[in-house]
Amino acid sequence: MPWDDKFECMPVDELQRFQLKKLQETVDWVYERVPFYRKKLDELGIRAKDITSVEDIRKLPFTVKTDLRDNYPFGLCAVPLRDLARVHASSGTTGKPITGPYTAEDVEQWTECVARVLWAAGIRSEDIVQNAYGHGLFTGGLGLHQGASRIGCAVVPTSSGMTERQIMLMKDFGTTALLCTPSYALTIAERAEDMGVSIRDLPLRVGVFGAEPWTDAMRNEIEEKMGIAARDIYGLTELGGPGMGYECDAREGLHINEDHFIVEIVDPETLEPLPAGERGEMVLTAIQRRAMPLLRYRTRDITKIIRGKCSCGCTFAKIDRIFGRSDDMLIINGANLFPSQVESLLMEMEEVEPQYLLMVRKKRHLDEVGVKVEGKKYVYEAGARKIAEVEKKIGAHLKGLLGISFGVELVAPKALTRSEGKAVRVIDQRPK
Repeated sequence: MPWDDKFECMPVDELQRFQLKKLQETVDWVYERVPFYRKKLDELGIRAKDITSVEDIRKLPFTVKTDLRDNYPFGLCAVPLRDLARVHASSGTTGKPITGPYTAEDVEQWTECVARVLWAAGIRSEDIVQNAYGHGLFTGGLGLHQGASRIGCAVVPTSSGMTERQIMLMKDFGTTALLCTPSYALTIAERAEDMGVSIRDLPLRVGVFGAEPWTDAMRNEIEEKMGIAARDIYGLTELGGPGMGYECDAREGLHINEDHFIVEIVDPETLEPLPAGERGEMVLTAIQRRAMPLLRYRTRDITKIIRGKCSCGCTFAKIDRIFGRSDDMLIINGANLFPSQVESLLMEMEEVEPQYLLMVRKKRHLDEVGVKVEGKKYVYEAGARKIAEVEKKIGAHLKGLLGISFGVELVAPKALTRSEGKAVRVIDQRPK
């Protein structure tokens, strides 16, 4: 049973009529209130009356991350500051942060969307939810706290870090659901093993993980080490944070909350729409937000749309798991490479742990890419000959399937720095 069967199980034709109405309202809303969009729409000669079907969304202008930075902090805000209930923001590691203002209505809608996400993962009012996402300006911690509270759960707001304390509280409080990044879930599992605590013997039964791309291989590793069901979620600060996409029991993609967001897939080069089933860049339009609704926001996330009614009963379209980001794609001597491709192939090797680091540099006129990956304890203890054998095996596996030569360095277990938030997987040392 969905959290909100009125919308989650709404017939597709009825849902599209709802989306069209909300899209028209949103175009009117931003035209009247946001000079940036008024100028864009005037240049294209587009008004809300020109949008007569959901497909007409392609007539609207794209929005990109630099638009948000150029209009920092509130240039894209559609309401007076006195009407704001909250402001979140991204970390701003590459310049000015991306702001996410909310009206009270926006916060209420966000809370409902997150409740759907957690409910679909099997979280119920009797659960004790340990929320190890960062709290503060980052949307993850407070957003998921709101959704879990709406369901009626007891929430333990640990935030990220202090891993030994996280494990102590799991054990002492009887935590049944864990919320954090997938890389931090692995860090918790490893630290628990060091402490002599068997996570599998604790009441923990489900984890809801997001904020970074992760593969099915990493999911399997988490489920094996923690003895839980691991669920994926999706969200962006720019469009309201977590609560945009979620996995159901089918685990065949992430449902998009289509009563709040219209999802498209476009070719990242031509920006032309791609049909369902073709992989490209995901574009999202917020159709119910009041403070800062964005039109056709280019997420840079690479995925595909999956249409059709799901076995869970939900009629919302799904997206495939995020394959990578168009702006994270590495070009190695003319060949395209996503870190997630390397991760998937590394996880096929029984001799390694799910911890790796890609390093790219320029040697004369050519790109060189190396990968450090942690070996299993038994491999590393076997000595130099075994290590060299595994390094050669990994290099051949990557070269054979990706067509790129890698310098492979097998390092000791736990040699690579662990993440308490988003994992750093790539260091690109090439001149900019």
